[in-house]
Amino acid sequence: MRKLYLSLLTGVIISIILLGWLIDTFSEQTAPDEDNFFWQAKLLVGIANQAGNNPLNNRASFIEQAGKDFDLKIAYHSGASLALPTELTEQMHRPQGLLIDSDEGYFYLLKSTPAIKPDYIELQLEKPPERNSYDVILTIAFYSGVCAFMWFVLAPLAKRLSVLTHAAKQFAGGNLDTRIEVNHFTYIKDVELTFNRMANQIEKLLAENKLMASSLSHDIRTPVACLRFGFDAALEETDIEEVHHLLERMEKDLDQMEDMLSSYLSFATLEQKSHLLKFEPIRLQGYISDIVDQMHPKMSKNGLTANLSIKAELVMEADLHWLARAISNLLSNACDFAQMQLFISAKLHDHEIEITVEDDGPGIEPENWNKVFNPFFQEQGHRNRAGKSYGLGLAIVSKVVDWHHGKASVSRSELLGGAKFTLILPCKAVSQAVQSD
Repeated sequence: MRKLYLSLLTGVIISIILLGWLIDTFSEQTAPDEDNFFWQAKLLVGIANQAGNNPLNNRASFIEQAGKDFDLKIAYHSGASLALPTELTEQMHRPQGLLIDSDEGYFYLLKSTPAIKPDYIELQLEKPPERNSYDVILTIAFYSGVCAFMWFVLAPLAKRLSVLTHAAKQFAGGNLDTRIEVNHFTYIKDVELTFNRMANQIEKLLAENKLMASSLSHDIRTPVACLRFGFDAALEETDIEEVHHLLERMEKDLDQMEDMLSSYLSFATLEQKSHLLKFEPIRLQGYISDIVDQMHPKMSKNGLTANLSIKAELVMEADLHWLARAISNLLSNACDFAQMQLFISAKLHDHEIEITVEDDGPGIEPENWNKVFNPFFQEQGHRNRAGKSYGLGLAIVSKVVDWHHGKASVSRSELLGGAKFTLILPCKAVSQAVQSD
C-alpha cells in the first residue's frame, strides 16, 4: 500500500505544480487591458504636459496637430462636458489614465494633468483580439492533462483491483486453487499477498477438515469393532473371570477412543488459538536448552544423548509457548526413532533463524517428505512405534510455523544419517536491551 500512497501523493503534488504554472501563464496572457496600452498612456502623458504649456485657446489645435504627427485619433475636451463619478474622474490623473470600453468596438483612454485640469485628452484605441477561445482551449487542455496524468497513475491500480476481484469471485465459486500472480510494480502488493495467504489457509483448513472426518471415521472403526466383539463375548461368557478380562480389554478400547477423540478435537480447535499469539524476544541458546532438559526423562529412558550447537548471541522474537510446543514435538518424534543420539542446532541465515533437529534413526523416505506434516499421516513402517500416536505432532509443528510466517521441511541428516527436521523462521528486530542481556 505504500506504493499506492506515494503514487497518489506524487500525482497530487505534480498536479498542483502544473496547475500553478498554467495559472501563471494564463494570468500573463489575460493581463488587464490597461497593461496592454501602457506605452500609449505614457505617450498621452507627454502630449498632455506639452498641451499644458500652450494657451487654453491653442490647446485643441495643438492636440489635433499631435494626432496627425503621431497618427493617433486624439482629441482635446472640456472637463465640463464629461459626466463621470468622482472616482473615475480622479483616475484620469493617475499614470495609467482612465480606460473606457464602448459598444463601437473601441477603447477610449482619458488622461488629464494638473496643467490642463479639469480638461482632458481622449485617445481612441483599437480593441485587441479576443482571447476567449484560447481560454477555453487552455482550460480543456489543463483538465485533459490532469485526467491523463491521473489515469496514468490509477490505471494500474484499477487493473490490479479487477484481477483481485476476479480471483476472489473464482475462489468464492469453489475454485480453491485460485491465486494472484503478484506483480512487482503493483500498488497493492500487500493486499495480493494477504489474499494468497488467506486462500492458502482456507484451502488448508478445508483439506484438514475433510481429512479429519475421513481419518476419524476410519480410525475409530477398530476400537468400536473391538468394543462390539468384547460386548458380545461378555454376554455369552459364563465364566466371571473371563468377563472381567473382557471388560478390562473394553476399557482399554474406550481409553483409546477417548485419547483419539481428544487429540482430534484438540487439533480441530488449534486454529482458534492463532489470534492469541504473543511474540516476545528470547535468546535461543537458553530457551532451547530448557526444552531439551524437559525432554531428558524420555531421552534417558531410550538411552539417548543430545548435542546442541547454538551461538549465545542468537536472539529471535516468537510466541514462546507455541514455538516450544513445536520444538518439543520434533524432539519427541526424534526420541521415538533415534538409536543413540540427537543433534539440535540454530543459526542465523539471510535474516532468518534456521532451527534443526536431527537423529540417527531410520529416517523418512524421500517420497514422504512432503506428506509428513499432513495431519494423521504416518509411515507404514513407523505406525504404533510410539504407542498413542495419531499423526498430529508434526501437523502441529507445521501449523505453529505457519503462524510465525515460516517454513518447516524434512530431509536426510548428513551428520547422523536419520531424519533432519528444519524450521526456518523470520528473524524480527528485537530491542537493544534484550540483545545486551
